[in-house]
Amino acid sequence: MSHQPRPAQLPSQLEKVLVLDFGAQYVQLIVRRIRELNVYAEIVPSSVSAEAVREQRPTALVLSGGPASVYEEDAPEFDPAIFEMGIPILGICYGCQLMAHVLGGAVQPGDSREFGRQKLHVREPDTLMTGVPEDTVCWMSHGDRVERVPEGFVVLASTEHSPVAAMADLDRRMCAVQFHPEVRHTPEGMDILRNFLHDIAGCHGTWRTESFIEQAVEEIRAQVGDERVLCTLSGGVDSSVVAMLMDRAIGDQLTCMFLDHGLLRKGEAREVIDTFAPRLGERFVFVDASEDFLTGLQGVADPEQKRRVIGETFIRTFEREAAKLGEFRFIAHGTLYPDVIESGGRETATIKTHHNVGGLPDDMVFENIEPLRSLFKDEVRRVGLELGLPESIVWRQPFPGPGLAVRIVGEVTPERLETVREADAILREEIAAAGIDGLAQWFAVLATMRSVGVMGDGRTYEHPIILRVVTTDDFMTADWADLPHELLGRISNRIVNEVRGVNRVVYDITSKPPGTIEWE
Repeated sequence: MSHQPRPAQLPSQLEKVLVLDFGAQYVQLIVRRIRELNVYAEIVPSSVSAEAVREQRPTALVLSGGPASVYEEDAPEFDPAIFEMGIPILGICYGCQLMAHVLGGAVQPGDSREFGRQKLHVREPDTLMTGVPEDTVCWMSHGDRVERVPEGFVVLASTEHSPVAAMADLDRRMCAVQFHPEVRHTPEGMDILRNFLHDIAGCHGTWRTESFIEQAVEEIRAQVGDERVLCTLSGGVDSSVVAMLMDRAIGDQLTCMFLDHGLLRKGEAREVIDTFAPRLGERFVFVDASEDFLTGLQGVADPEQKRRVIGETFIRTFEREAAKLGEFRFIAHGTLYPDVIESGGRETATIKTHHNVGGLPDDMVFENIEPLRSLFKDEVRRVGLELGLPESIVWRQPFPGPGLAVRIVGEVTPERLETVREADAILREEIAAAGIDGLAQWFAVLATMRSVGVMGDGRTYEHPIILRVVTTDDFMTADWADLPHELLGRISNRIVNEVRGVNRVVYDITSKPPGTIEWE
């Protein structure tokens, strides 16, 4: 029996764009922007066959960027028959060069590579470039360039070093841009994507959270039938939305189990119990398994191994506890699209394994249900509001499945857990008291290093606490929050004075990329 989650099955009448991934690390941004225009989009490997594309009946295709050259022997695999299917296609960066190369144009290494902001001159302002000023800027990231367009194409725009910065064959509904319209650094990028989707591909922009809920409920019912489902409820946004979605779909066939792995934030276990026990009644089950998890994590310092241990222990504990409640065939997780992307499995590299994607054992007795695996965090929040969840849950800041284990660099021990838990509680208290808006995630990290300090006229040699506070729209990219210095000083003073074993507090001012939001 396969335990791999099934791909999303969408109604045939729903507009859908397939984004072929040629190795662009931020291909998800293309998907994000398309969905912001109310058109559903998802990523598929660049090696997808024309026949597989035809089976999905997409409204349009987008060919992503990537680091390769079209002339390299190990260039990403691509089925050229896709260009003969009559489906509207937009090529971006590498996708632009591939379109030119396969269809008979010419691609050559550029005399000067273009990276970052470049001046763009629009030569043909119609259709794809409608609404774009004649002279504007765009974001480039390439070495090769298109020297000659294929027969039937016209040049739409150029830059100083790219004679073909945009091209189109509108009879065949094929367009391409050498720059990146999906990034905010291209001011008219959304206009260009909208022009392609609406004016060239004929999309109407009908994708809404209501559409997702209706279809997800149908899919869940079709997959589950009369079987029972165990939902892994952590109290976070994702698992809470999954629980409510599953409850709408199958009602009494659902049991939600809250498993306290001992890696939660201060007071969190009681908060989850008080929130969900009244809502779910006898279908809410609480299990304290903290001792099992801490035993499994003894001596484990590698973050990937931590995730594997936690994933394995999660499943084994659920198997054991579920057996006491009767037979369950399925287990429901709050896996999101960023989890799937960062865990690899497509053309993009594995950034880190998420415990509920790549960290689950192969021989578990349950089949997975992951109804949110095609959504981004902001989309999940909209689904939660539509399902009637209170805003206090919907807007709760994300907390990783492995909990504080990935906020402790190195081995997890009860003593180190207590240190980071207390420091994190102080940070959260002060952020709440300050009433600062616009923050996406804020937490404390405990490092393995030690530093010399002075307390009470004596020498100390203790650990630093790292504070991480970020702003983001989609959690795929993020920036550090510029908090008031007075607030940072107050937080630092409290942590050093109130948390034993800490003599220094530092503030992480790294964006994502190059860092990730979590430290492990």
